[in-house]
Amino acid sequence: MAYSQSVNEEISAVLNELWKLDTNRLKPGKDYAISTQGRAGYVAHGSNQARDSARDPLFSYVDEDKLRTIETYAHFINLLDNYEMSTGVSETVTSQEMMENHLFLDAVLQTEVMKSVHRYLVKKGQASSDAVQFKKQLFDIWFRLYHRDRSGGQDSCGFEHVFVGETKHGKEIMGLHNWVQFYLQEKHGHVDYKGYKARGNKDTPDEDDHVLNLQFSWKGLVKPVGSSFIGVSPEFEVALYTLVFLMSNERVTKVVVKVDEYLLEVVVCRYGYSIGTSYPKMLSSNDRD
Repeated sequence: MAYSQSVNEEISAVLNELWKLDTNRLKPGKDYAISTQGRAGYVAHGSNQARDSARDPLFSYVDEDKLRTIETYAHFINLLDNYEMSTGVSETVTSQEMMENHLFLDAVLQTEVMKSVHRYLVKKGQASSDAVQFKKQLFDIWFRLYHRDRSGGQDSCGFEHVFVGETKHGKEIMGLHNWVQFYLQEKHGHVDYKGYKARGNKDTPDEDDHVLNLQFSWKGLVKPVGSSFIGVSPEFEVALYTLVFLMSNERVTKVVVKVDEYLLEVVVCRYGYSIGTSYPKMLSSNDRD
């Protein structure tokens, strides 16, 4: 499944089914509100200086009751403090953290979103029909530790990179493509939203968009261009990236999909049997609710 500008109709059909099944997705304007503000400026490579085109935070409101009471969000949030921020620093996984990993996977596997993607992957010969084996496959993809920085020990995993974020030698932000982590880090004063980045068709984002290309700083470091789904459930993202990962043997897979009103490029990079990184990139939107 090499990169092509043409829309992958089969993967798009699967993702639209997952989108319909994502009943835990939060509703813009009701469960959360964002303020996209100004367009972010250019940041020179290696620089941590960025013009701030957004006086206010990205998130002006999130219904935290939903984050606490919806099981997959609650278990997801429990994982966010389990990792060392910098690459090159070996991760130590406690028995409590291992239990939290399994509780999250168990919760995700009970959702219709994951049941649907599991059925599809079984049909395609990419996953075992046995639920225990599929969970082990998910664990290896997302939680199996590996060496991202060759100078240290096992310092990273797919979940940490994509959903939590990490830094390279304390100089560069890597990953952090999840809206819940972004919101919580912003709430605690660690993230400063700098503005949105232009999409492929040069339009400006709407505040009900579920995908955003953006610029931000995190604990003093600047991410010149990042991207994230907004409002979607943890199980939707795990299902989407797992699907693209397992349906391709390429080291880097870029697939163009049409999901709901959004034309996206989904990027998934392989790190052995695990995900190295994965993220969505907004190309265009029909701008309808």
